[in-house]
Amino acid sequence: MKKIVFLTGSRAEYGKLKPLIKALDSKYFKVHIFVCGMHLLRSHGFTYMEIYKDGFEDVFLGKPYKRSESMDLNLSHTIADFSKFVRSCKPDMIVVHGDRLEALSGAIVGAFNNILVAHVEGGEVSGTIDESIRHAVSKLSHIHFVANAKAKQRLLQLGENENYIYEIGSPDIDIMLGENLPSLKDAKDYYKIDFESFIILALHPVTTDISSLKANMIATIEALKASKENFVVIYPNNDLGSEIILKNIKPLKRLVNFKVFPSIRFEMFLTLLKHAKAIVGNSSAGVREAPIFGTPSIDIGSRQTNRYDANPLITHIESSKDLLPALKALKDRSKIESNFSEGEFGDGKASLRFKTALESKELWDLKIQKNFIDLKWGM
Repeated sequence: MKKIVFLTGSRAEYGKLKPLIKALDSKYFKVHIFVCGMHLLRSHGFTYMEIYKDGFEDVFLGKPYKRSESMDLNLSHTIADFSKFVRSCKPDMIVVHGDRLEALSGAIVGAFNNILVAHVEGGEVSGTIDESIRHAVSKLSHIHFVANAKAKQRLLQLGENENYIYEIGSPDIDIMLGENLPSLKDAKDYYKIDFESFIILALHPVTTDISSLKANMIATIEALKASKENFVVIYPNNDLGSEIILKNIKPLKRLVNFKVFPSIRFEMFLTLLKHAKAIVGNSSAGVREAPIFGTPSIDIGSRQTNRYDANPLITHIESSKDLLPALKALKDRSKIESNFSEGEFGDGKASLRFKTALESKELWDLKIQKNFIDLKWGM
């Protein structure tokens, strides 16, 4: 029996890992979940409780860090905390996802302790420090589970071994295309959302552009109010600059056309996204999940730069000063079709492919010492 540790530090990342965790419910694997980061912050809704509600056993809570601390200090604290856990757990593999500092912590601990590291959804690109973190995690990882062929090609450019890059699709598509999403009524009732029509706001700080964040937030709030639309607002992540965003969105709780939440359960969020008039902000949900549901997206700024090709459902604006015209230009949802592409996102069977890979002898035979694989360039 192989002992697998999944590391999760945020609500969104856990939503993507959950189908993979469930897939390993078998006699061949013993699954542990190490919980850290935003999950442990009261200000963000103590989302670690959702993991318990999902019925998973062997869930371990790390030590919460201070929201006011810098990313490098949070990284060092998470490394120290996870390292202690790994020494006692002695896993055969550590599974991390994406581009958060928690994933980097897990990859560092695994690589430095000669433990196999599997990285989910590496090879993606964006326009912020997140991209650098994602590629660093990939270089510290031994096994890769990517969403599409483009991501695989980027990992090959980074010198990774093609034999250990598995193109499985995006794990959250398993949930999106499944039959277990809650109904819109259930989601609205759970969160006491009484709007007939609503727009989701999901805005995160861009750590490399903090200087303009305050002005952009003021412009954003002014545009939202002027639009006269109803909004479901979700707190940002805890990256540098989140306090500025929170300071501007918390007063919206007093307005009748705004509902503000520290966090929304992943499946509930997907249901709301599926039925929303649009999603506004700079969350990856606006450029990845939203088009699959046929939900229009207004993408603000550079955070999702290069993460999507031209798409009629996505309107990109450089700054929030252009937000009000974009809101007024939104089309009726009944006239919009889904923009789902299996080649880009997968077919809803990522968890099955993940399990199949982990059950293969070849995967466990790989050598812990990585070698850089040069591409054969044409002369």
